[in-house]
Amino acid sequence: MTELRVELPAGPTTVSADWTAGGNGVTVIVAHGAGTGKDHPFLTGFTAGLEVLGFSTLRFNLPYVEQGRRMPGPATHAVATWNAAVAYARTADPAAAVWATGKSYGGRMASMAVAEGLVVDGLAYLGYPLHPPGRPEKPRAEHLPAIAAPQLFVEGTNDPFIQPLAQFEEVVATCQDARVVWVEGGGHTFEVKGQKRPASEIGASLAPFVAESARP
Repeated sequence: MTELRVELPAGPTTVSADWTAGGNGVTVIVAHGAGTGKDHPFLTGFTAGLEVLGFSTLRFNLPYVEQGRRMPGPATHAVATWNAAVAYARTADPAAAVWATGKSYGGRMASMAVAEGLVVDGLAYLGYPLHPPGRPEKPRAEHLPAIAAPQLFVEGTNDPFIQPLAQFEEVVATCQDARVVWVEGGGHTFEVKGQKRPASEIGASLAPFVAESARP
């Protein structure tokens, strides 16, 4: 367990994080979704899957979770935390490439940080929340075309946050360097109807998709 110092507009704060060193020259930083924290089994399974493949990982809480609140705080707080996480990763292993990865909200906040100038070698989204379920007229994508780093979208075909799929594919087409890996039948947490699997196992099953894009 470690702590990240985050510079917020109202003053500095700290969030807890878990760093595991690997040996393949790539660090994957992982942020949680809106309703969970860094220790959710989906994320611990995902990072364990990456660590088996030789990646360094850094998993962290966003400030609102650290403060015991359920609802996300301002986007500026999440962006500041992403900046702190990348700075920590580059200090911990200066020679490593850095990929920013997040489940849903955590991935979207990573994309906003990179669009605002944070430098990473790539981004991977585990269920990008394009819009609220049933609200395709409210897309959260205007910043994505500004991102020059490679973007990997890992998406379930039944995820209500990206329906209709044609709209999502149009958004991906506006990106400079992006590709999609589809999980057939997967929902927003990559659950598949008729298949009962622990969240940790589902998370671990996604690690090879990110590894394929991120490994040197």
